[in-house]
Amino acid sequence: MQPLSLAVMAFLFYVGAASWQGLALARRVPPRDMLVRALALFGLLCHLPLAATLLARGDSLLPGLSTSAVLVGALAVLLLLLVSLFKPVLNIATGLLPLAGLSLLLAVGLPSPERASGMTPGIALHALSSALAFALLAIAAVQAVLLGIQNQALRHHHIRGVVQSLPPLTTMERILFELIWAGMLMLTLSIVSGFLFVDNMFAQHLAHKSILSLAAWVIFATLLFSHHRLGWRGMRAVRWTLGGCLVLLLAYFGSKFVLEIVLDRG
Repeated sequence: MQPLSLAVMAFLFYVGAASWQGLALARRVPPRDMLVRALALFGLLCHLPLAATLLARGDSLLPGLSTSAVLVGALAVLLLLLVSLFKPVLNIATGLLPLAGLSLLLAVGLPSPERASGMTPGIALHALSSALAFALLAIAAVQAVLLGIQNQALRHHHIRGVVQSLPPLTTMERILFELIWAGMLMLTLSIVSGFLFVDNMFAQHLAHKSILSLAAWVIFATLLFSHHRLGWRGMRAVRWTLGGCLVLLLAYFGSKFVLEIVLDRG
């Protein structure tokens, strides 16, 4: 099947799952967790062949923009489905799945300059840990948005609609910090493996990624430390989470976009 057809099918499944969960969150339809998981899984089954095809092409150093977008999206959906079996996080699908589908459609239309030379195990570890870090923290970002909506609604004494469908505030906060801790572990592994296995992390084409990745690590480390020692929570935690994710987005995709699309350097 053509890549565009698979991408469109994945997008439709993802949007279908997100739409039902969104309507359930707004109390317009009854919750159907199995239906949402099934639709998301069908989308993932269309998504994974595209990720495998791009990865099979290999890369001279690190995955390019299209490969990174497809791989991170697939990992984020897979992690969400797995975590949702144990934690009440399926509401995150409302925001995450459409983003994964949209990024997949955009990635299919992007040029793919990767060269078939293969990765070393060390580079593969760096690339995989980077993708896992971004996927986990992207899930945390959507959780932070839901937590922000919940905080604002409760602050203004709005207890109907979406707020009634969300888990208790303490549960939402606990899940957010669990996701951030998991993402931080992967981000730390990504940074350490980068310094160990990439020849020069501050070379011209990697400097922005390295500096911004370190900046994101500092932001999340500050948030976790301050939550533990100073009791940071609520909207402050939401803002710091979204800020860290924005810096990480620029680190992982901003420099790739400039190099591969704007400057056309494969």
